[in-house]
Amino acid sequence: MALSGSEDPTSQAPSALASRDNHSSSAPIIGLTTYLEQARTGVWDVPAAFLPRVYFDAVTRSGGIAVLLPPQPASEEIASRVLDRIDGLIVTGGKDVDPARYGQEPHETTDAPRTDRDAWETALLTAAIERGLPFLGICRGAQVLNVALGGTLHQHLPEVIGSNRYQLGGGRFSTVGVLAEPGSAVGAMVGTAELPVEVYHHQAIDRVADRLRVTARSDDGVVEAVELDGVPFGVAVQWHPEQTLDDLRLFQGLVDAAREAMK
Repeated sequence: MALSGSEDPTSQAPSALASRDNHSSSAPIIGLTTYLEQARTGVWDVPAAFLPRVYFDAVTRSGGIAVLLPPQPASEEIASRVLDRIDGLIVTGGKDVDPARYGQEPHETTDAPRTDRDAWETALLTAAIERGLPFLGICRGAQVLNVALGGTLHQHLPEVIGSNRYQLGGGRFSTVGVLAEPGSAVGAMVGTAELPVEVYHHQAIDRVADRLRVTARSDDGVVEAVELDGVPFGVAVQWHPEQTLDDLRLFQGLVDAAREAMK
């Protein structure tokens, strides 16, 4: 039996189909780096690449297409080929960066190094900077960026500020207020009034890499955002914007920049 007009998807008005096609063709592809850890599901307990859903929900709700980029052997050529196929990059949260990358011995609280992920994300960020691909770093992503460009990290913030307010433990995010600098990309996106943000980090940027500019801090001076000038969109925040899906301004900024770069 033939489908009626209301049942046949090809019977939709040409303008509706064109609108859908135009939206799809203008949606930038955003690559998100992932964890590679031992994971258990059902009867399986195996090393697996994964990423909390809130990250890619934030991308798709902002009009982007999310693709995941698990840790794998890194080289300039491989990173370049990956970036050929995406329009924007997000370096996500996760384990501590290997202190050997910034010339320090590990603190007793520092995570066992994930050298494969460090190398992978550093290669992707370096290639993204070289070609001007829009990128957003989140938590660990801000630290990877700073270290990749020659900066260092505080390995254990409680020894610096005297409290564990940035990482309560047990997977419980805490809220702190941050102030963005006027004239910064972060300030343009979220405003310069105090912004409550979700945090979960026991490390933070110490010596800021020469090419980076601090554009947001918390009330005790901890660096909460840095930016790379001279690129279309190079922003990294120490907080977790994916935890507040009712405020997608940072993700929207990346997606908009990626869409503009596609032109």
